[in-house]
Amino acid sequence: MARRRSLTSQLYRAARISNNISALASGNPGRIARRTKNVALGRALGRAGLWRSLWK
Repeated sequence: MARRRSLTSQLYRAARISNNISALASGNPGRIARRTKNVALGRALGRAGLWRSLWK
């Protein structure tokens, strides 16, 4: 059974998705590329365990 996210977690996730959609809808290639790079970098650092190690 999947674990339910807290309301704060749901709102934070919705804000990140909204920011992605806003960047895509802008049609600005520079903004889209920057947003894509930031998302990819954040995911890579998360998989490497950086964020977890920061808050230990």
